[in-house]
Amino acid sequence: MSSHSFERSITPFENREALLDDYTPDRFVGRDEEIDEYHEALEPVIYGEQPNNVFLYGKAGVGKTAATRYLLRNLEEDAEQYPDLSLTTAYINCDGFETSYRVGIALLNALRLSENHISESGYSKSEIYTKLWRELDDRGGIVLLVLDEVDHIHKGEDSVLYQLSRARENGNLKDARVGVIGISNDLTFRERLSPKVRSSLCERTISFPHYNANELREVLRQRASVAFKDDGLTEDVIPKCAALGAQASGDARHALDLLLTAGDIARGDDEEVVQEVHVEEALARVERKEIEEGISDLNDHERYILYALATLTAEDETPVRSREIYPRYQYICSLAGHEKHTGRWLRDHLDELGMLGILSVTEQNKGRAGGKYLEYDLQQDLGLVVSALKETIDSIGVHESLSDYYADE
Repeated sequence: MSSHSFERSITPFENREALLDDYTPDRFVGRDEEIDEYHEALEPVIYGEQPNNVFLYGKAGVGKTAATRYLLRNLEEDAEQYPDLSLTTAYINCDGFETSYRVGIALLNALRLSENHISESGYSKSEIYTKLWRELDDRGGIVLLVLDEVDHIHKGEDSVLYQLSRARENGNLKDARVGVIGISNDLTFRERLSPKVRSSLCERTISFPHYNANELREVLRQRASVAFKDDGLTEDVIPKCAALGAQASGDARHALDLLLTAGDIARGDDEEVVQEVHVEEALARVERKEIEEGISDLNDHERYILYALATLTAEDETPVRSREIYPRYQYICSLAGHEKHTGRWLRDHLDELGMLGILSVTEQNKGRAGGKYLEYDLQQDLGLVVSALKETIDSIGVHESLSDYYADE
């Protein structure tokens, strides 16, 4: 029999899906104040009244999307007891929909059956709005539109937000009452909106802070009670995952991913109980995955910066100042056939890469003689960074300093 055959064996899991991102728990823990405020904002819906527009702010992994799924599920279930209440909800993620035109199409398709979806080209913006108003009025009643990662909409392309918030007032809707729920990982997104959009759209704003270790333990215990068999975890597993999640900017997704991966490792080892050693092995896997995903989301020039710093790291020239990175960045741009950005742009993006945990940023203070300045270094394993940059390196060529770290697959 093949050593890679698939057979059911020993497992610590009862319901592994309870640890996945799309799972909605029966009760929501660790966010009592935020859930209460959010519930209050949505309460007019149950009376058939014009819903509030709600904007949720907070870094990734702090419960914004999960809280939205939880409350909308409860609202939909509770609305069924009122025959005079018609409620429709539609959800889109704006990642990849940077313009009002594309957001409008995505919303229209989210409201329609798949066989009635329209393509992303061949229409004017006014035609898309006309179709959207008709679709909303055909449904009538209360319609809640969720725009997750709404901060992906480019500056100056936010007219769809104004149109939605003023649709009834402007005579575009007669039978539908629309409420917009915007979810943003960018705490400054509201300031980027045009004044007329900001004044008409952001009726209620709710901030979701980072989870602390105690809140993460509460979240993990709630999920683990569903996900694992009785006695499927040793007592130190949840505190360990919670502490690591708190260190990772209070990110519940990180903590849940650690717990899920630790469970997978234990099952792969034919063990019924997840132990701390499984969490430690999971940490290495999860961090690798998160760094690879973070680098894959970078644009070309951010990858060129990282490529430049990787070569300097391989040459034992780090930590370095931005003025020492810039010539290497220029050289990488020339190899790629792209125009370079300015030194100021590079400094700004070095700081952003530092916030992503890919680089370390250290302030040096040399007093009157040397002044203050920042130094940069890779915060992640060089081999991992080079592996994650494979697509970029393939398109440009391998810098000689990285040849020992690069495997051409």
